[in-house]
Amino acid sequence: QVQLVESGGGLVQAGGSLRLACAASGFTFSSYAVGWFRQAPGKEREFVARISDNGGVAGYKDSVRGRFTIFRDNTKNTLYLQMNNLNPEDTGVYYCVAHPLKFLPSIPDLWGLGTQVTVSS
Repeated sequence: QVQLVESGGGLVQAGGSLRLACAASGFTFSSYAVGWFRQAPGKEREFVARISDNGGVAGYKDSVRGRFTIFRDNTKNTLYLQMNNLNPEDTGVYYCVAHPLKFLPSIPDLWGLGTQVTVSS
């Protein structure tokens, strides 16, 4: 069964940090580009960060570049998102995504159920 299971969300004060993790199963993780999307209350889902199948190329939404770091461990079939210097605008449900290509397209095939991140001011 193909699964993406996120963890690590929670409530944090502005300026704080969180590390999200996404455990993948049921497919060849190292052959998939992966990434993170998020959805804030009342807003559309948006891209946050992506990383290529071998971890060699990463990309970020402008507003998180320099604060967030995406990385993966293909030996553990796990994707991570290190989030530092969080602000209230980072609040939302964070989704792990995957797609069977080297690079992530705009609409990935696979989605997790999400993990809530709430940043208080």
